[in-house]
Amino acid sequence: MMNSQQGTNPHASQPISMLALAKSLLRNRQLIVQMTKREVVGRYKGSVLGLTWSFFNPVLMLTVYTFVFSVIFKARWGVGSEDSKTQFAVVLFVGMIVHGLFAEVLNRAPSLILSNVNYVKKVVFPLEILPVVNMGAGLFHSLISLCVLLVAFAIFNRYLQWTVVFIPFIFLPLAFFTLGLSWLLASLGVFLRDIGQTIGIITTVMMFLSPVFYPVTALPEEFRPWLMANPLTFIIEQAREVLIWGHTPDWIGLSIYNFVAVLVAWIGFALFQKTRKGFADVL
Repeated sequence: MMNSQQGTNPHASQPISMLALAKSLLRNRQLIVQMTKREVVGRYKGSVLGLTWSFFNPVLMLTVYTFVFSVIFKARWGVGSEDSKTQFAVVLFVGMIVHGLFAEVLNRAPSLILSNVNYVKKVVFPLEILPVVNMGAGLFHSLISLCVLLVAFAIFNRYLQWTVVFIPFIFLPLAFFTLGLSWLLASLGVFLRDIGQTIGIITTVMMFLSPVFYPVTALPEEFRPWLMANPLTFIIEQAREVLIWGHTPDWIGLSIYNFVAVLVAWIGFALFQKTRKGFADVL
């Protein structure tokens, strides 16, 4: 059960340790699952196809990418003779899945508290789980897109890389990193309403400053360090290594990224907990 003072007094100080976060997630795990299901289903509420849209959307996008880049632009990724007509679309789609998860979670983050004012003022509710629910919904849609990608890859190439088993190790640090930023943006969105308008622009710009539509080698040498500083670049490249090229992950790089991601997650959570006592006054 939650501490009664913390539950009823919105101005009470909140714990900021990772242990407190772990306990909160464990204690509220059923609530997180229920709210995540409601978030996923609610997105398509009222539509005829309902949840089926979560499958049709990535199928439609992959079909468009394949037609545009293999038929109209006749684009190639430039990795040698094995670069098929449809390879560009598949490689591009990997980058879109990674960026899509990052952008979807962050674009919704600034409005998480604003759209749930009743949880702040009237109900005993663990506000810190709202970004986690948001991440859960984002991961669900990314998983559907990933399944579509694997089916398309198997159809185009008549095989799957065995290294696809490593994909959870690629997405886990990205989830931690994005979740930390989500806690931060959810808090800032309460006090700075312009954050909600700004973050959409930033995530769009990051799509073009990430190797989504082009390989890292397409950039001149002097610009590559700036591209590698983008937190999405390493994850996109590693996702392609295990899904497309059949290589094992860069375990050292992933370990470093994971350490930084956990640190960002803790900082974001701590700042959220520190500032949440002011939510009721602003709202």
